[in-house]
Amino acid sequence: MDDIANDISTTIGRRIHTERTMRDWSLAELAERSGVSKAMLSTIERGMTSPTASLLVRIAAAFDMTLSTLIARAELQGGGLLREADQPVWRDPDTDYVRRHLSPACDMPLELIKVHLPAGARVSLPAASYAFIKQQIWLISGQLEFTEGDVVHRLEPGDCLALGAPSDCIFHALGAGADYLVALVRG
Repeated sequence: MDDIANDISTTIGRRIHTERTMRDWSLAELAERSGVSKAMLSTIERGMTSPTASLLVRIAAAFDMTLSTLIARAELQGGGLLREADQPVWRDPDTDYVRRHLSPACDMPLELIKVHLPAGARVSLPAASYAFIKQQIWLISGQLEFTEGDVVHRLEPGDCLALGAPSDCIFHALGAGADYLVALVRG
């Protein structure tokens, strides 16, 4: 694992440990609530592995938060300005999708996330990851096939999609890949 990925994995692992400790949960309790094994959780908390988006979504849902909130709590130090060089960037080791958290840490319920999904990559997220948020997806470049439950949306650059009620979703980059902005509101 390279130094940057290791630093991010360590930071995320520490945040998961902090969230678990704040709730006075054992590793076994978090494992039961998230469906992630105790061994894997221990490895993640110690920063020994770079967890996949799928694992992080399950862990975040166990804490009643979104993946974005979990990563933001891990990476952001606060303040009204978040310079590009300081924006947390995370790469999913399974799909190589890259998410950049654009929003500074603040009490505002709005979060902005820029995502690059490589050509042909698919990311599946369960309905639980959408339970506490409303979001819109704006396609910046490329082509994106977004499956929301049983409905398939094909997005072209400039298209903006407001997501409906929480359902299982699949992001699939067509052609050369896709870059998109996710605007989400918590609560």
